Amino acid sequence: QVQLVESGGGLVQAGGSLRLSCAASGRTYSTYAMGWFRQAPGKEREFVGGINRSGGTYYGDSVKGRFTISRDNAKNTVYLQMNSLKPEDTATYYCAARVGGVSYYKSDYDYWGQGTQVTVSS
Repeated sequence: QVQLVESGGGLVQAGGSLRLSCAASGRTYSTYAMGWFRQAPGKEREFVGGINRSGGTYYGDSVKGRFTISRDNAKNTVYLQMNSLKPEDTATYYCAARVGGVSYYKSDYDYWGQGTQVTVSS
């Protein structure tokens, strides 16, 4: 069982940066691949990026070159560094965990956090 808690969301101007954190409980955290998803009002939850157990990262097309995912297994925490933010990045951001490798599909993830709101003003 893994419990996930996101933090770091907030209001930022376009072009600014935010860093989200996702703290995980559970002794087996390091064996999970971690994903970040986001959901804007009226839209589907979409894959932002993910990081596998060995640190390999994957990103959605809309955030490549702007967002960076990292993990600190000693702290049971995964991070999403978001730079050059745009108004279209406004959404609730969720972290998720799954056994195995990173998946682009939300249905493949076993555990989810409660989400943190990111709002980017123009």
